[in-house]
Amino acid sequence: MKKKRLIAMLCLVLIVCILMATPAFAAGDVAGAIEGTWNDASGQIKQVVNKVVFPAIDLILAVFFFAKLGMAYFDYRKHGQFEWSGPAILFACLVFTLTAPLYVWSILGM
Repeated sequence: MKKKRLIAMLCLVLIVCILMATPAFAAGDVAGAIEGTWNDASGQIKQVVNKVVFPAIDLILAVFFFAKLGMAYFDYRKHGQFEWSGPAILFACLVFTLTAPLYVWSILGM
């Protein structure tokens, strides 16, 4: 009895979903509208990324770099061996993000 009730309920839900669903068709050139919007907004996006996003990433990486360098120095004082891998990776990432605005837009075709 419970199985029949469950199957009937599922069928009812399925029928209601089918009846309530309406297809949505786009009127006009959707790809052209998206392309036009992208062309209008790409300059603003580029400006925001260059003036906000990259400097924020640079700041975060610089803080992490100097913190890791300090921790590596204290480990050197404690153990007598300086670990270069952490500060070197953070420095490479910092240099990469500092120079990224010079070439990233040519890679993306903007």
